[in-house]
Amino acid sequence: MSESLGSGPPPTPEQKPTTALRRRLAELRGPATPARPLDARALAALAANPGCRRRAILDGAGVDKGALAEAIGSPSAAFGQSQFAFMRGNAFEAKVKGDGGTELLRLLHERMGAGAEPPGQASTPDLAAAGPEGRAARTSLALREATEAGDWALLDHPMLALEVAGSPAYLEPDAVVVHPDGRWTVVEIKSFPMIDAAADASKVGAAARQSAVYVLALERVAALTEGASVDHSVLLVCPKDFSNLPTASVVDVRKQLSVTRRQLTRLARIEDIADELPPGTTFDLDGQSGAALATAVEAVPAVYAPECLAACELAFHCRGRARDEGTVTALGRALRGELGSLTTVGEVLSAARGESGDPADPTVAAVRRAAALRAEAGAPCR
Repeated sequence: MSESLGSGPPPTPEQKPTTALRRRLAELRGPATPARPLDARALAALAANPGCRRRAILDGAGVDKGALAEAIGSPSAAFGQSQFAFMRGNAFEAKVKGDGGTELLRLLHERMGAGAEPPGQASTPDLAAAGPEGRAARTSLALREATEAGDWALLDHPMLALEVAGSPAYLEPDAVVVHPDGRWTVVEIKSFPMIDAAADASKVGAAARQSAVYVLALERVAALTEGASVDHSVLLVCPKDFSNLPTASVVDVRKQLSVTRRQLTRLARIEDIADELPPGTTFDLDGQSGAALATAVEAVPAVYAPECLAACELAFHCRGRARDEGTVTALGRALRGELGSLTTVGEVLSAARGESGDPADPTVAAVRRAAALRAEAGAPCR
């Protein structure tokens, strides 16, 4: 993997996943099982927890983690929208992009000051091609042609490619707008409302992390396109108040972009993780018992944190294991950072009681001080 994801040219043929790796990943998920695509939401979650090799190999191999969780007897964390919300979201997106993207361009001009006059209709290149690789190549060509033309262009559901831990990921933003000056802006359309010009902070944060992945992938194409640049602010379009009328806000994703680039660079390469697995390890759901699948899952190290509950289907399984092992990570990353070399609840309690730990260690001293204060507070009044 390149040292700076998204800042350089696409990988050379020598850097692309080899046929042997593709075959190995197919064996891991099951040769007859189609791979689940690695989308921007999954990449954002993976970047938030780069130390979890379990998620890296399962996502890289395209394993259905929800079905895997059920097969090993663990409840699966449910994600996704209801059918009603999905249909409402599609209808709202169609409204925003209707009439050649006129409303979307108006919102872009209103919120991002794109020129003195609101742009008229933009060109809408045909991005149809065979397979994700073909669509990604067609998208790259359309971006270059639109930039050279020096006019407005609206790319509806373009396909972007990004190499992650040695494996390709194909990403599909809602839209990308090409400005006459060569700037490319990611447009993210969500069905949650903006009430009084403000939306739910957690949902906006999730959209920002997802959009940062798109910006990262676009930068790889822009690096090979003369005169092109990628906006580090994205246009977030949502329903206004309680209506179906679109409104928009500009979201600066520079922080999320920096974090995502750094975290994805830290990921171990998928082939390295696969090479460390015991011979015969597979996550093939066909013809395997739950016990065998559980053994395969436990063969890959995991790093659980409470945030996983909102991002990974195997979170309940990993939480149970983390609690059984008494790891302090299960209590939150912030606490884990504060406790330094004390990695289990047992070690913390032992250090607090003065049974172990170096008194010169600031963490041990702080834990013992906290224990003394707690004992003092709980002592009976004289």
